[in-house]
Amino acid sequence: MINACKTASARRITAVIPNFPYARQDKKDKSRAPISAKLIANMLQTAGCNHVITMDLHASQIQGFFNVPVDNLYAEPSTLRWIRENLNVGECVVVSPDAGGAKRATSIADRLDLPFALIHKERARPNEVSRMVLVGSVTSRIAILVDDMADTCGTLVKAAETLLAHGAKEVVAIVTHGILSGNAIETLNRSGLSRVVVTNTVPLGEKAERCGLLRVMDISATLAEAIRRTHNGESVSFLFTNAP
Repeated sequence: MINACKTASARRITAVIPNFPYARQDKKDKSRAPISAKLIANMLQTAGCNHVITMDLHASQIQGFFNVPVDNLYAEPSTLRWIRENLNVGECVVVSPDAGGAKRATSIADRLDLPFALIHKERARPNEVSRMVLVGSVTSRIAILVDDMADTCGTLVKAAETLLAHGAKEVVAIVTHGILSGNAIETLNRSGLSRVVVTNTVPLGEKAERCGLLRVMDISATLAEAIRRTHNGESVSFLFTNAP
């Protein structure tokens, strides 16, 4: 599509990619492994893309793979609004399911003036968590697990079990990209999570009907406003901290 627009003499081509593909393959974690996120960036630019709008990149350094402007929007403003509207904020604690997501979780905790906890996880193999250790207190609180992506949901479920074992009275997961591959729905249905909130960067389809825990947080207004501002040559910085 990008190349078709380019050959049709489009003045500017902006690719809106809510969930950037292969975002987890942003570095060589072992010998002979591909850096697929860089390959996707090269393909988009070669096809003729002049600007990219995406949301909650798994690793911010992916923006450096491009030689064109990249606007990495955040689901955080929408997440803050959902928490304020649906939970008793004073009883909550924000939890990161791993060290890599600590910055994201602490940002939400700071803006809501809430305590923060961290779970350290050890993986036996890719997509499989073997052991989790909680750092911080969640006793008698509503634990809010914040992550950028839920794939097989093994991490979320084990994290919920760990939090409940340490005295949390309820565990709510808020995730930007609900990929929910494989047996993720069955895994969630058997979990101790009370709600799993995902945005609509990835269409759920029939998965929403198979899992009563799922709630969808609409971020289409954020993307629409980013498109409008980009088209009119306005700054999109407002959207980094505010939900339209």
